[in-house]
Amino acid sequence: MLLQLAKPFAHHDHPREIVRQFTPNWFTVTMGTGVVALALNQFPVAVPGVHQAAAVLWLVNIGLFALCTALYGGRWIFFTRDAMPIWGHPVMPMFLGAIPMGLATIVNGFLAFGIPAIGAAATEIATVLWWIDVAMSLGIGLLVPFLMFTRQNHSIETMTAVWLLPVVPAEVAAASGGLLVQHIADPVLAAHLLVGCYLLWAFSLPLALGILVILFLRLVLHKLPKRDMAVSSWLALGPLGTGALGLMVMGRDAPVLLSAVGLGDIGAVAHGIGVIGGLIIWGYGAWWLIMAAAITLSYMKEGLPFNLGWWGFTFPLGVYTLATLTLGAQTGMAVFSVLGGVMTTALLGFWVTVAIRTVSGGYRGNLFHSPCLAERDARLRATMITWPN
Repeated sequence: MLLQLAKPFAHHDHPREIVRQFTPNWFTVTMGTGVVALALNQFPVAVPGVHQAAAVLWLVNIGLFALCTALYGGRWIFFTRDAMPIWGHPVMPMFLGAIPMGLATIVNGFLAFGIPAIGAAATEIATVLWWIDVAMSLGIGLLVPFLMFTRQNHSIETMTAVWLLPVVPAEVAAASGGLLVQHIADPVLAAHLLVGCYLLWAFSLPLALGILVILFLRLVLHKLPKRDMAVSSWLALGPLGTGALGLMVMGRDAPVLLSAVGLGDIGAVAHGIGVIGGLIIWGYGAWWLIMAAAITLSYMKEGLPFNLGWWGFTFPLGVYTLATLTLGAQTGMAVFSVLGGVMTTALLGFWVTVAIRTVSGGYRGNLFHSPCLAERDARLRATMITWPN
C-alpha cells in the first residue's frame, strides 16, 4: 500500500488523466511564482544573493508557464470534448484570466533580469510577449463576462472574489506596459503605447471596483463563502495593488514620453496623479488586506482544506507589495519601504508553504481535478439512471 501511494499520480488510473483533468487555475502557480521573483528583486535591503535567487525563480517560472501551456493546450487538442464544459461552469472560466497574468510576470522579468543578461534582445522578446498578453487580456476580459451574462448560472449568494480574475488582466498588462515603454527607442511610439496603457488600465480597474462593491454586499447579506473558497478574500488585493502600481509606473515616465507628442504638460499631471492615485488606491487596499487576514484567521478555527486556491495568498499580496515598494521609491518615505520589506518576507513565506503543498499534491495527482468535467459526468450518470422511467 505504501509503495502504491509512493508512485507518481497514484490518484489517477492513468497518467493521461493529468492532461484530461488539467484546468486553467494551475496558471495561478505561475502568477504567484513570478510575482515573488519580481518582489524579491526589489527587496529594499541589500542582501547578498537575493537578486540571483530572484532571477533563478523567474527562470523556473518560465518553465512552469511552458509546462502549464503544454498541458492545457494538450487538453484542448486531445480531449476537446472534455474541455468544452468549461464555458458553462460558473467558476472555472474565471481562471482563464490567470493565463495572461502569469505571462505578464514573465514579461516584467525580461525587463528586470533579461536586459542585464542578453541586452536589447530581452526588450524585443518582452515587446512581443506583451502584445500577446494584451490580446489575451482583452479577449478574456470580454468573453468571460459575456458568458456570465448569457450561459452561466450565478447568484449573489454564490459570488466570490473569483469574479475579479477575468477583468483584472488588462490592468496587469497596463502596468507591464508602463515598465516596457521606457525601453522603447522610438519616443513617438513609446508615447502612443503609454496612452494605450492608460486605456488598458481603464478597461479593467473601474469594473473591478464595481465588483468589489457587489462583493461587500454579498458578504454582508450571505456571510463568508465555504471553506474551499476561503482564500478568495485575498483576491481583492489584486486589482487594487495592480491599479496603484499601474498608475505609478505609467506616471513616472509620462512627462518625458508625452513630450514627444506635444503633451508634456499632461505628462506632468499624469506623474502627480500616479503618486496621489497610487496612495489613494493603496489605502483602499489596506482595508481589504486587513479584512482578508481577519477572514482567514476566522477560517483557521475550522481548518483550511488545501487546494490550488491557496495561490490566492501570493499574486494579490505580491502586486500589493510591489505597489508598496514603488510608493517608497517615488515618495521617498521610508515607511513604505519598510512595509514593502515586511510584505516581501511574508510573501516568500506564503510561497514556500503553498509551493511545497502543491508539489506534494501534484505528485500524488489529487490536485489534477476538473470540476466542470465532474459535473458533466454526474449529469450524464443521472440521466442514464432516470431515462428508463
